Amino acid sequence: MTALKSELMQILTERGFIHQCSDTASLDQRFASETVTGYIGFDATAKSLHVGSLMQIMMLRWMQKTGHRPIALMGGGTTRIGDPSFKDEARKLLTDDAIAENLAGIRQVFANYLDFDGGAHPAIMANNADWLNDLKYIDFLRDVGRHFSINRMLSFDSVKLRLDREQSLSFLEFNYMILQGYDFVELYKRHDCILQMGGSDQWGNIVNGIELGHRMLDRQFFALTTPLLTTSSGAKMGKTASGAVWLNEEMLSSFEFWQFWRNTEDGDVERFLKLYTELPMGEIARLAALQGSEINDAKKILATEVTALARGRAAAEAAAETARRTFEEGALAEDLPTVEVPSSEFGAGIGVLSLFVRAGLVASNGEARRQVKGGGLRVNDAAVTDEKAIIGAGDLTPEGVVKLSLGRKKHILVRPA
Repeated sequence: MTALKSELMQILTERGFIHQCSDTASLDQRFASETVTGYIGFDATAKSLHVGSLMQIMMLRWMQKTGHRPIALMGGGTTRIGDPSFKDEARKLLTDDAIAENLAGIRQVFANYLDFDGGAHPAIMANNADWLNDLKYIDFLRDVGRHFSINRMLSFDSVKLRLDREQSLSFLEFNYMILQGYDFVELYKRHDCILQMGGSDQWGNIVNGIELGHRMLDRQFFALTTPLLTTSSGAKMGKTASGAVWLNEEMLSSFEFWQFWRNTEDGDVERFLKLYTELPMGEIARLAALQGSEINDAKKILATEVTALARGRAAAEAAAETARRTFEEGALAEDLPTVEVPSSEFGAGIGVLSLFVRAGLVASNGEARRQVKGGGLRVNDAAVTDEKAIIGAGDLTPEGVVKLSLGRKKHILVRPA
């Protein structure tokens, strides 16, 4: 492979961001010789993005740090349809009010990663509802729809998999890739955007946009995708047994966010340091070389650096200190996640199994029962041995809480309210 010329392509390559690129040499030359504007789209299906989107967010951040202009495209319009890519069934359609609320939450995420105000090339936050919501249907079909081949659209894996499983693909969903391609054209017209990035599952949709731009505008456009990431054990990135790992503080506390990264599997530490932090490659190599129990030091640094980007340095250091006091000193840290239970219920007493379920540490009484048998549940640091035990006011610590623990790493404070 020819040596890369641009700082951005060198960074993205050595850190493992790149899976596919439509024309590596030409895009690299553009990055080396001019300011490139590129975008990634994010549909508003929840009030926050989760860490499964973090690789794409970091690519936008690296774009800006190396002198280029990133666009975070909010899918205010496309969310009204829902991306069918690799889904077994249609997404639940959201109301306009729900989409607006989700967009407000997602915008908070980007404020920590991109600079929308200062610098020579401020980032852009766009919303495709601005051009999609007011489209004239017949005009759109004549001007845009005629450039799409049904035969080609049916050949994309995202569509084929649904049809091969004999699962319905609605005409509404089928239009999604046309609208996404049109986004690319609009962003070129509005912001001179020539690059679309995304996960590798978006390759077909992005290529559609490249071809549409060429046909409608006679311009060269570029596609760049990231690999779909799983953990060393094969788990999907961003998902845990207790749910998604959200980027917003309102959806997941900084301590729990920090703890997710602290619990990274040994085999993922180097890869995650490259993708999710801005530590120099030499420092990452040093941390990755740590052996035995010392690898835990690398995990703590990973957790603190990722949390600092997502939540701010102060929140990251506070989470690290909470973890140190909880796990190394056995202290009852105030920053641990807290669940409130009505005082009346607490006064009457609550079954220990039910309390662990309400705290979200286990999914069911059955799971709690299995954990008791394996010695995995603790109340105020004492192992639960009686699955019929009742927890009440007599179990409150001097701080007025009950500390519930699942294993050694998951802790919740229960507080009467």
